[in-house]
Amino acid sequence: MGQIAKTALQKKIECVNWVVLGAVTVVSFIFFPARYTLGILCGGLISILNYYWLAKDVAALLQRFSGSNGPNKPKRFILLRYCGRLVVTGGVLFIVITRIPVSVIGLFLGLSVVVVSFVLTVVIENVKNPLRRFKEKDASFVTFR
Repeated sequence: MGQIAKTALQKKIECVNWVVLGAVTVVSFIFFPARYTLGILCGGLISILNYYWLAKDVAALLQRFSGSNGPNKPKRFILLRYCGRLVVTGGVLFIVITRIPVSVIGLFLGLSVVVVSFVLTVVIENVKNPLRRFKEKDASFVTFR
């Protein structure tokens, strides 16, 4: 099986992730203490790397179980991957909080970078072309391309 290609929206979200993290880090560097900026940078990097890891897991799930391999195997596969990602992310956050002098509020804001990027990208896409979904056959309110 070949590699699953990224959609244009996924590429935009990935780009906006880095732009938002860069902008928030620069503004924080100018106006806030170094601990706060470091927290935003660490949290942003953790959330973006977690997003890439999730995308890789979903692509692997779709490639591995695109055939008929039984009803329970995909559930176990994704559950194990999810739990592993959660444990690793929790461990990294624990190390960052206990070993690096970061602001927990800054870390929390940095962890929100991916969510802000999702919302920002979808709003921008829908403002640029609000009726694009209705031009396609079988269009729906919840389909984003």
